[in-house]
Amino acid sequence: MQTGVVKFFNESKGYGFIVDDQSQKEIFVHITGLNGLTIREQDQVSYDIVDGKKGLNAVKVQKL
Repeated sequence: MQTGVVKFFNESKGYGFIVDDQSQKEIFVHITGLNGLTIREQDQVSYDIVDGKKGLNAVKVQKL
């Protein structure tokens, strides 16, 4: 699992970005990858990464 900080998440649109702790890259996160979890900016999270249609996506997101 990777770890990072939520940079942005728009609940009404259902997506946002996580900044990876190691690479400092932004990883896309869609509401379907949260499994019912609510995240906000600056939350510390762990997640898995999968290849999506437009790049890397965070899935199985959990708050730390």
